[in-house]
Amino acid sequence: MKATAELQVIPLGAGVSVRAEVTRIVGILKEFDFILETHAAGTNIEGDLADIFTAVTRIHTDMHASGSARLISYLKLETRTDKEPTLAGKRLKP
Repeated sequence: MKATAELQVIPLGAGVSVRAEVTRIVGILKEFDFILETHAAGTNIEGDLADIFTAVTRIHTDMHASGSARLISYLKLETRTDKEPTLAGKRLKP
């Protein structure tokens, strides 16, 4: 099933800057067959629903293994039965 999602992962205890952790997370997402749009507070994802869940699991597993003691993730998902959800379809027309 195709889905769109917004994912925000917050590594706690990593200090003021989390650039290295976010870069690692985006790298993991790029290993999947997703359309990605990063923004200031998270990443928009278009892809298979099962793959999105797999990616989030992998992010938590890998980040914990690399030393992140605590992660909080916010995941918003959209699935539809009337048409295929896409990130392009979410863009507002000027």
